[in-house]
Amino acid sequence: MSELPIVGAAMTLDYYEIHRDLMRELPRDLEIQDFFSADLLEGDWQSAAERAKQLLDGHEGRIGIHGPFWGFTIASQDPDIRAVVQKRFMQGLDVCETIGANQMVIHSPYTTWDYNNLDNYAEARAQLVERCHETLRDVVKRAEDIGCVLVIENIEDKDPHARVELCRSFDSDSVRVSIDTGHAFYAHGSTGAPPVDYYVHAAGNLLNHIHLQDADGYADRHWSLGEGTICWKSVFAALGLLDSNPRLIIEIRDKSNIPDSIAWLQAQGLAR
Repeated sequence: MSELPIVGAAMTLDYYEIHRDLMRELPRDLEIQDFFSADLLEGDWQSAAERAKQLLDGHEGRIGIHGPFWGFTIASQDPDIRAVVQKRFMQGLDVCETIGANQMVIHSPYTTWDYNNLDNYAEARAQLVERCHETLRDVVKRAEDIGCVLVIENIEDKDPHARVELCRSFDSDSVRVSIDTGHAFYAHGSTGAPPVDYYVHAAGNLLNHIHLQDADGYADRHWSLGEGTICWKSVFAALGLLDSNPRLIIEIRDKSNIPDSIAWLQAQGLAR
């Protein structure tokens, strides 16, 4: 990045109405967080999508959604569960196609248990990757067809490289890496993972999306930026080495504090 990056934010459509002026003062990237609900995807998601299209008319930043994630893993051993996961992601891609979103966040399958045990069983690491392919093969093809990118977000990931290798294994421009700074900092503080900037270095130019949230290294806080103890200068220094132009998405619990987080980054000389 040759100049200070522009940060975007994750929010529901209700909050987009509140932060509309802020999100349009610069071409801020947006992640819509209404459509990960199975209840909505199984119900009248079309009405919510039509509302999104109306609200976002004229929005200049890139638009994505957070895909469904509750209650499943993309590496399930159960083929019936994998079928449900495929269905949910296809529904998410229906939303993306309808509203013009070209990115969908999905969750990493790697757990803390995996870190200690995948190499304890013959072929376990390769088998996990194959199960992810069985789950996502048709989903990735659909994403390619509609020009959407699936970004795989770290959750419990202790090894920042495993998810990157999983992404690379698809050999598709429609599968890329996402980092959540708070999740990485939890893994660093509570499970002995590397610091957050190491996750950025590990992803390199496969990084397409990052959730910016502050935390204390103990839990998934989703605090406003500046309220926790993440070393943001090291994170943005690592981001500054990339050419992939990842979406920098503020994802905090109290959405009313999004303007404060942007102002804090500006005051630190890290972003605008």
